Amino acid sequence: MNMTENPYIREDMEAVAGSEQIDWERLRGRTVAVTGATGLLGRLLVYALLLADERYELGLHIQAFVRSREKAERIFDGIAGQDLEKRLTFVVQDITETPAEDLHADFLIHTAANTVSKLMVEQPVETILTAVCGTRIMLEYAARCRMESVVYLSSMEVYGVTPEDAGEIREKDLGFIDPVQVRSSYSEGKRMCECLCTAYASEYGVPVKMARLAATSGPGIDPADKRVIGQFARSAISGEDIVLHTKGDKANCYLYTADALTGILFLLLNGENGEAYNICNPDTFCSIRQLGEVFASLDKTGQSKLVIDIPEDTKSLGYAPSSVMKLNADKFLALGWKPQTGLKEMAGRILESIRVQL
Repeated sequence: MNMTENPYIREDMEAVAGSEQIDWERLRGRTVAVTGATGLLGRLLVYALLLADERYELGLHIQAFVRSREKAERIFDGIAGQDLEKRLTFVVQDITETPAEDLHADFLIHTAANTVSKLMVEQPVETILTAVCGTRIMLEYAARCRMESVVYLSSMEVYGVTPEDAGEIREKDLGFIDPVQVRSSYSEGKRMCECLCTAYASEYGVPVKMARLAATSGPGIDPADKRVIGQFARSAISGEDIVLHTKGDKANCYLYTADALTGILFLLLNGENGEAYNICNPDTFCSIRQLGEVFASLDKTGQSKLVIDIPEDTKSLGYAPSSVMKLNADKFLALGWKPQTGLKEMAGRILESIRVQL
């Protein structure tokens, strides 16, 4: 099933394309580059941009940076619209390779990164180098093209472990990251990339903004996704117990994919250069355990229940350190962006989206 055949993805992307929060006229006649375009947010961004181009006849062109043309063509097969080949170009290369000299873009959204926890443990070197080297290459590309705006997709993991009594976490409230823990390859890599962004903004005038996304999920995740939300949804669909391999006390805000996209696009057009912004829905703050209970409540058979089963060795599973982190989004909300989707609606749409794909 491709994206257009999933009614939940299609509805969400049409909502993004129709969002009045985005000044679509700013993109008229422009070229937008999206790295990591076969990843979750990357491909949804491309889909939403194509729909917006159709809706407003923007004359928009999209550069989708991908490693595999075959995978990209499979993902974007069936995307509606005329002259798709003139509106969408696949740039097939590793993100650490320099783009061709004749390639030009006006805007860049850099999403490419390893986001699979298990790989962060098994391939920490690749996780770091893909992040840092790839981001440097894209910032050089932005500088060469004198781009109008760039968004780097960072993560709430840059905050590390914050004190439980820290309250709401604002952009300056960085916590502790242990650099000699293998799992830190992701969080330390994100911190270094933010430092690179700040350096390029200061030294070369690259108009880059950093989006510190909360845990993001929604229709479009792989039905076999091994992260907690995918596992919770599949268990609720099948009427099985939702099993936690930790105490489930890790707590943070969650962000629905459609809200993430409007947030990223809003930041691209409205954020201040060289600044980092928390992008989250403050109303979705909960623990993993509470999240599991929400999914269990969606089981129509009433058979799913929450079970805690902690294995002896949890480090090999690649879980982020346990922490309680309630992001404060005041800085970003003050610009005028507003999230639309609460936790239960988010969980329900994820569950039903996966159900139609199984």
